[in-house]
Amino acid sequence: MTDQPVHINGLYTDFYELSMAQGYYYAGKQEETAVFDYFFRTNPFKGGFLVFAGLADLLEQLHSFTYKAEAIDYLRGLGLKPEFLEYLKHFRFKGTIYSVREGELVFPNEPIVRIEASLPEAQLIETLLLNILNFQSLIATKAFRVKLAANGKNFSDFGLRRSHGFGGLMASRAAIIGGASSTSNVQAGFMYGLPVSGTMAHSWIQSFDSELTAFRTYAKINPKNSILLVDTYDTLRSGLPNAILVAKEMETEGEKLAGIRLDSGDLAYLSKKARKMLDKEGLSYVKILVSNQLNEWVIGSLEDQQAPIDGFGIGTELVTGKPDASLDGVYKLCESAGNPSMKISENIVKNTLPGKKMLWRFYDEEGNIYRDGILLDNELSGNCEWLYNPVQPDKKTSIAHLKREQLLQLVYENGSPVHPMPTPSECHQYLAERAQQLPAEHKRFVMPHIFKVGISEKLLRLRNDLTERYKRSYEL
Repeated sequence: MTDQPVHINGLYTDFYELSMAQGYYYAGKQEETAVFDYFFRTNPFKGGFLVFAGLADLLEQLHSFTYKAEAIDYLRGLGLKPEFLEYLKHFRFKGTIYSVREGELVFPNEPIVRIEASLPEAQLIETLLLNILNFQSLIATKAFRVKLAANGKNFSDFGLRRSHGFGGLMASRAAIIGGASSTSNVQAGFMYGLPVSGTMAHSWIQSFDSELTAFRTYAKINPKNSILLVDTYDTLRSGLPNAILVAKEMETEGEKLAGIRLDSGDLAYLSKKARKMLDKEGLSYVKILVSNQLNEWVIGSLEDQQAPIDGFGIGTELVTGKPDASLDGVYKLCESAGNPSMKISENIVKNTLPGKKMLWRFYDEEGNIYRDGILLDNELSGNCEWLYNPVQPDKKTSIAHLKREQLLQLVYENGSPVHPMPTPSECHQYLAERAQQLPAEHKRFVMPHIFKVGISEKLLRLRNDLTERYKRSYEL
C-alpha cells in the first residue's frame, strides 16, 4: 500500500481520550497494562451478519500516530500539562493486537479485535480504531449485500462524488472487500491496487453536435473498452439505434462495442427492450450495464424480473452505507492491571464481558458455521462442552464434538504488523469462501435468522462473580 493521502497523527482523536491519558499519567498508571475489546451490538441494515473490514488501514495508520513539535505546541495551547506533553513527544503505539481476518463474517457482541497495551496507549488509539473499523465494516457489509442480491453479477463502485469527503477512499477499498469488481475512484485504485473502471457522462454526449458523433468519437478513441451511455435524449429511439450503428461500424474495423449503460427510466423494461434490439442486430455480445440510485433491494427486484442486465454501477447508497448512518461498534475495557473488569448496566444486554477472551467458531457435521463461542483466553477450547446464552444463561448448546477454529489471531506486535496484510481482493475471496459456509437463513434480507453467539461456563461465572462483587461494594 502506498502512503495515505491524508496524513494523520496523534491528534486524530477525541479530546477526552487525551484528557484521560493525561489523567492516567499523573495517577501513576502510564505503565499499567490494559486490555480492550472491539465489538458491535447490532447488525447493520437489519441483516444477519457483518463483514469485518479496515484492519490493514488501522495498522498502517498506527505508524504515524505520533506527536511532533507542531502537535505538542497545539496541545500545550489546549492546556495539557508539561510532563504529559513530554511523554507524548516519545509516544509510539507498542501494544499487541489480535483480530479476526478482514473479510470475516462476524456477529453482535463478540470480540473481533483485542488490544493489549499500556493504559494510555490503548486509550489514545480508541477513536482512530473506531473511526476506521466501523466505517469500512459498514461499507463492506453493504457491498456484500449487493453482491448477494446481484446473484454474483459484477458491480462497480461509482460513489466517490457522493461520499463523505476523504472517506470515499476507504469506502472504495471496503467496497472491493465486500464484492465490487472495480471502482471509478482512481486515487483509491492507486493507493490500494484496486481495479479501476469508468464509462462516460452525459456531458460528453452533450458536448458534441449529435449523439451519433459523440458515440463515434468515443469509440474511435477507446476501441477496446467502449461503453456508451444511451439515455441522454431518448433511450429507445435515439440512444440504442445510434449505439447499434456504432457497434456495426466497429465490427468493420475488427473491434467490438463492449456495452451500453442505462442511467434512468424503468431499468427492467428498458434493459429487456435493449437486449431484443441488440440481439436482433447480431450484437448479443454487447453487455447491458445500469446505474441510477441502485441498492440491494432495487437490484434484487431487477433480478426477480429477470432483467437481462450484465452489471451494475452503484454510487450513493453504497459508499454512504445508506440507510444506516454508522455501525455501532464500541471499544470497552475488559482487563486492567491484570484484573478482569466490566461495565454493568441495568439492561443485561449492555453488560460487557470481563477478562482477556478468545473467539472461537464451531462447525456442524456438514461443515457449516454453527455457533461462535467466547471463551477466556486461558481456556482450552477442547475442555469447553457447552456454550451459554449470555442474556438467558439457562439456555445452552452442546459443542462437545464439533470442529472448532480460533478466530482471533496475532496481527500487530512490537510496533509493526506481524505479517503482510492481504489485498482487498484477497479479503473478498476469503469472504466468499466463508459465505459458502454460512447457512442461507442468516443471509436473507427479510427477517434473517439470528446467529447465536455463546459464552463458556467459566466466562459466565466470572461475569456473574464480578457483577455480585460490584453490587456488594455499593450496597454496603
